[in-house]
Amino acid sequence: MPTTTMIHVRVDDQLKAQATEALAAMGLTVSDAVRVFLTRIVADKRLPFDLRLPNAARLPAIEQARALANARLAAAEALIEDLRKARRA
Repeated sequence: MPTTTMIHVRVDDQLKAQATEALAAMGLTVSDAVRVFLTRIVADKRLPFDLRLPNAARLPAIEQARALANARLAAAEALIEDLRKARRA
């Protein structure tokens, strides 16, 4: 059986109470949530969310990339034409 290590985290009482309540509604404890969080970090080699806010100059490019990623095209020719249009924009 693997040994466990205790992690101590300082948070205010209200935050802990609110998080405990929200997690309980999902069937999780705070310890479960921390374990899931750390497991994702190990698996992905990064935080499981983005901490940066995109600046105003990048927002159009981000939206365009999302639109292209979600696009459903009927044929390869449509894909090529769509990419050409995006390049010109």
